[in-house]
Amino acid sequence: MATLTFCTTTLFDHGAIGQIGDTLKAQGISRPLVCTDIGLVRAGIVDKLRGAMSNEFQATVFQDTPENPTEEAVLAAAALYREAGCDGIVALGGGSSMDLGKAVALTVTHEGDMISFTAALGGAQKIGPVAPLIAVPTTAGTGSEVSSGAVVIMSNGEKLILASKHLVPRVAICDPDLTLGLPAMLTAATGMDAVAHCIEAVCSRQVNPPADAVGLDGITRALGQGHLERAVSDGSNATARWNMMMASSEGAMAFTKGLGAVHSMSHACGSLPGLRLHHGTLNAVCLPPVLRFNHEKISEVLPRIASAMGLAEGADVSDEIEALNTRLGLPKNLGEMGVTTDMIDYLSAHAAKDVCTLTNPRNVSRDEYAVLFEQTIAG
Repeated sequence: MATLTFCTTTLFDHGAIGQIGDTLKAQGISRPLVCTDIGLVRAGIVDKLRGAMSNEFQATVFQDTPENPTEEAVLAAAALYREAGCDGIVALGGGSSMDLGKAVALTVTHEGDMISFTAALGGAQKIGPVAPLIAVPTTAGTGSEVSSGAVVIMSNGEKLILASKHLVPRVAICDPDLTLGLPAMLTAATGMDAVAHCIEAVCSRQVNPPADAVGLDGITRALGQGHLERAVSDGSNATARWNMMMASSEGAMAFTKGLGAVHSMSHACGSLPGLRLHHGTLNAVCLPPVLRFNHEKISEVLPRIASAMGLAEGADVSDEIEALNTRLGLPKNLGEMGVTTDMIDYLSAHAAKDVCTLTNPRNVSRDEYAVLFEQTIAG
């Protein structure tokens, strides 16, 4: 079993879930709150987690994590944490469950409105040590298990980022076996989330060569070696699942140097009430137009990305991503996902304020976001 120490300690291998008991004990947790969703309860994954714990642990389950975590859900989970006398958190699931778990860990240890801790308002300075948190991903996409950030829809409707070194889970348990039952479309969408993280991180205006190397390795695993398409076509392929979970974690390791306009656009769309849009799918759709927008600023790094993707010299990365989205069965544009042109004013204003815009390789104004959204809605 590989033990990786980068942002946090990561236990990574098939069957790693068996380490949950020892990990809880090492972190001094005896009464964990398991933050998860109803789908994982019904699929038996929560029972598998609890079965890996001995009777000395008394777990309480919060199963109402929405597709995009909300402040309301965080406050409900925090109330359950206090009511049950919990002393730590296990975030089990995709990015939503892990982000919710981070926000709960913050809420039960800090006073004040959650929005005051968001990155856009300088909230990172206000965040101190939080409740002990262990992350157990069940998808290969967000990499939230090794990242310092969480994205939550606040009570005012904005989808905002919480970010602090204190929000990095103390331990990540990455067991690719937990992803073996994922449907093909969810595998595709979460896989493209990982790819978008790797590509945007490599393109970020920040200088961090080690992070670039990690991001490029993630691109190589997912696309250059074909493990994303292999996992989509054969969900039981254990090797593909291992490599996609590694690419997912690498994406989050890489974006320690920041992301860009793809994520600003995705965060804006993800805040739209009623649509419940999947973050990874949004990233996949927004990635090609943003790459074209940034082209002049990333011309030197694009050949390295193309090489990692296994493309021939001179291939257009944007076109290849669009073709990949089509092969994976993902939407061609935001219009197919229900986003309409009358939403552009709201979306462009939201994206322009998003902290990911700060590390995009090219400056993006609200008006330029409006054009990008118009292009991406039409496809």
